[in-house]
Amino acid sequence: FLNHPDYLIRVQKRAEPYLHLILEEIESKNIPGELALLPVVESAFRPDAYSPADASGLWQFIPSTGRLFGLEQNNWYDGRRDIYASTQAATSYLKELSETFEGDWFLALASYNYGKGNVQKSIDKNLANDLPTDYWSLSLPNETFTYVPKLMAVAKIFANPDQYNIPLQDIPNEPYFEVVNMDSQLDLKKAAELANTSMEEILKLNPAFKKWCTAPNGPHRLLIPVDQAETFRENLAHLPKELRVSKRNLAVAQTSYRSGRSIKHRIRRGESLTSIANRYAVSYTHLTLPT
Repeated sequence: FLNHPDYLIRVQKRAEPYLHLILEEIESKNIPGELALLPVVESAFRPDAYSPADASGLWQFIPSTGRLFGLEQNNWYDGRRDIYASTQAATSYLKELSETFEGDWFLALASYNYGKGNVQKSIDKNLANDLPTDYWSLSLPNETFTYVPKLMAVAKIFANPDQYNIPLQDIPNEPYFEVVNMDSQLDLKKAAELANTSMEEILKLNPAFKKWCTAPNGPHRLLIPVDQAETFRENLAHLPKELRVSKRNLAVAQTSYRSGRSIKHRIRRGESLTSIANRYAVSYTHLTLPT
């Protein structure tokens, strides 16, 4: 980490919108504050991060573990990328693992990375051979064996920034966003207009939605920048439900999904990935650029 100070600066900037929520969840569950830095190791604080092992989101849930902790995954929505839901799920999971291993947070973290069953097998193997069963004594894959030291290193650097000559970003100890509950689907472009903010900001806070609007069957909520939340609520209250979702976009999305077809689009001057995605009623993250 010290060899890549620019990386530490980037992850601090990425963490700013999400850190207050994470710290609130950690404090409410009475788990170590250092775990707020776990997304540095897991995803570099990128909520759209995706790994070859099919893990996704800030907390890098694989599909099965995500579903086990209530993170729904379908064609419209991936709860693993939901900042609000995945943070609740990850802190609950970590708390559960710590209780499984009687408060040993090193073993809990190893289990978060490698799986509870796999860590228990390593413990049982050492017990059978009359060997110690602490984290450092277990036979673990290299990724898992370096996982805890990575978190320890990040925590030590941020606890002693002057010693390591790493500038700390001033992240206010206040909410960056509010969770606004709605009672229907909403076009994400309309959400940006109602909140008087940019589409980029809406997508940054709500990366779980895979298409151009919120999911038909929920969750019917959006994370809205705290300064725009009241404006959003007021404007939403005056927008009839029948105008919250474009019928044309909805029809295009449903037809495309049923047929499973892909479409080639020639990029024209002035077009952005967001505008192209809106035209075809998909998330911009699902566009594939030619090589």
